Amino acid sequence: GLGYRPHISKGEDITIIGMIGDSAEKYKEVFEAMDVVEHVNEIQKPYKLASREFKRENTVVKVSRNVDIGGKKIHVMAGPCAIESRDLMNDTGKIVKEAGGTILRGGAFKPRSSPYAFQGLGEEGLKYMEEAGEKLHMPTISEAMTVEQVELLSKYCDIIQIGARNMQNYDLLKAAGRQKKPVLLKRGMAATVKELLLSAEYILSQGNYDVILCERGIRTFEDSTRFTMDLNAVPVLKKFSHLPVVLDPSHGIGIREHVGTMAKACIAVGADGIIIEVHPRPEEALSDGPQSLMPEQFRRLMEDLDLVAKAVGRELLD
Repeated sequence: GLGYRPHISKGEDITIIGMIGDSAEKYKEVFEAMDVVEHVNEIQKPYKLASREFKRENTVVKVSRNVDIGGKKIHVMAGPCAIESRDLMNDTGKIVKEAGGTILRGGAFKPRSSPYAFQGLGEEGLKYMEEAGEKLHMPTISEAMTVEQVELLSKYCDIIQIGARNMQNYDLLKAAGRQKKPVLLKRGMAATVKELLLSAEYILSQGNYDVILCERGIRTFEDSTRFTMDLNAVPVLKKFSHLPVVLDPSHGIGIREHVGTMAKACIAVGADGIIIEVHPRPEEALSDGPQSLMPEQFRRLMEDLDLVAKAVGRELLD
């Protein structure tokens, strides 16, 4: 009745009702007088719903096919950077599944620095990935670049990705928040942790609480790698927010021979999942071939990642 939006978080011991709106503090005494209210706490962070103050327990995002991101098990999302053909998705999906990957990735709409580079197959590519996911019983993830694509991807994919270049596309974030599929939000290449959490807040504020944060490397003065993988961001994000954190070592370093090393580091610092590019013939890939792992590299890496996961008290391979 006062014009605020309630956001409910039910924990093990307490239920928190987030009151979102301007100048909520002036009604503090009104709510403190209610018998059912234990106390009123003003959230100081600008990202209200994403903060630990709003929800103390870690959020576990339920995807599909018994895949939960944010629990004890670490999930590996893998596949080609771009969906190139039906055969590619089937072949790569089988490689990922047999090695222990749990989510199939692939880009149908590709944001490329050059307008002449391969831009993706669009809806046709999404159909190929959906078919592969159904055959292999794997959830799928792909990137939306526009508001219109959000509705399209929600028909075909289990997770909608918002890429680094669109982290502050607020209309796109709100559209992703209005649909009910989980959203993986990548950190912009020049964005701070605070800005990433504020972008997540746009999605949460629309009623979609299934948000996964993704660190994928930031741009610094260093030019010997594609980006600088900010491993510092993981413990910081987990302190400030209850949302699960996934890392992308493929983009973070951008060099095939070093992706595995960084993937192991991602697990060691507390990632809830990693997203890796895999291609059966990376020399022929239409997008990001130099950073895509070959099948045998991916198989060996999954075994190594399982050892690291166990060392830090987590699980990776069944």
